[in-house]
Amino acid sequence: MKHTPSKRWARSVALVLAASLVASCGLPRVGPTKKEIYAGSVQQQGDAFVVSVNDRVTRATAVVPALGFAEGFVNAGVVGSDIINPGDTLGLTIWENVDDGLLASETSNATILEEVQVDGSGFIFVPYAGRIKAAGNSPEAVRRIITRRLEDQTPDPQVEVRRLAGDGSTVSLVGAVGGQGVYAIERPTRTLSAMLARAGGLTIEPEIAQITVLRGTHRGEIWFQDLYENPAFDIALRGGDRILVEEDTRAFTALGATGTQARVPFESQTLSAVEAIAQVGGLIATASDPTGVFIFRNEPAEIANQVLGRNDLIGAQRLIYVLDLTRPNGMFIARDFVVRDEDTLYVTEAPFTQWDKTIAALTGSLGAVTTITGAADALDGGSSTGG
Repeated sequence: MKHTPSKRWARSVALVLAASLVASCGLPRVGPTKKEIYAGSVQQQGDAFVVSVNDRVTRATAVVPALGFAEGFVNAGVVGSDIINPGDTLGLTIWENVDDGLLASETSNATILEEVQVDGSGFIFVPYAGRIKAAGNSPEAVRRIITRRLEDQTPDPQVEVRRLAGDGSTVSLVGAVGGQGVYAIERPTRTLSAMLARAGGLTIEPEIAQITVLRGTHRGEIWFQDLYENPAFDIALRGGDRILVEEDTRAFTALGATGTQARVPFESQTLSAVEAIAQVGGLIATASDPTGVFIFRNEPAEIANQVLGRNDLIGAQRLIYVLDLTRPNGMFIARDFVVRDEDTLYVTEAPFTQWDKTIAALTGSLGAVTTITGAADALDGGSSTGG
């Protein structure tokens, strides 16, 4: 069948329209290409430094947040268990060497006074002994005072003073512990680790647990694991300490051709690029470009100068670190490169993926061309018949 000029014109217009559609609208993608990222570098008049990661760069950027207690916490001595404080509760037992004593009943020569509260001024009241200064004294010193005062009224009194748990030396625990609340500093719980155990231990993973101790206007933070690896961090507690146990709040953002695109919390104290990639499901075999793994970060001037071999940069700098996992030592470098809080991990799509999308788009467009030209043929045929 011979094609008329109108048919050839319709086919040409359809092809032009399809090509224009693909060229002008662009293809769907997860983000910028490697070429576009490099185009935004300082070397290309952009505003970010693009740095290929090597062993020197990994050493310069291996910064992990340092947590620890100041000397005021570490050097504090253990509170003596025999020192009485305002608010403490005492237990007293008084034996009298007579059948009908001052305090004892007719059937017993012992008098038990449980839960004798030390008032805000540090005093307690004992019948026939009067008001006695207890705060600042040991139970033994209070025993001697009570004995001396009762000796004039009953022969050879025997006194026992016990320091019980009270409000005078307590700490509060909140956050991810088994039992939040207020706990007394007693002989078994005078240090941080012992008090945490008393509260039921942690309810979160130890690897990401942070412990904060507030003492007046002072504040100290440590990793839970460091508490047991460094005995110096098992500090002595003081009355009024506030202890907070919480999960690490650091996170990075994963974008591009990865298994997951989301804000991802850290799962350990330190996180490498390999571990970060693994946390989001790894690279996508059919879409990711292993030569285009990027870490976007605002780097402090001190580190940026080290990385770039300069000394003139001032203020935070935008750095884009490039990891090529296909290099012979690429996986080792990615394993050693430390990911930090607020980093953005971005993986570009493989060139094949864009080519595949182009083919798919053209295939769809050519299908549309066939539809258009078919319609044109039908219209032309109808016109010829009608003529």
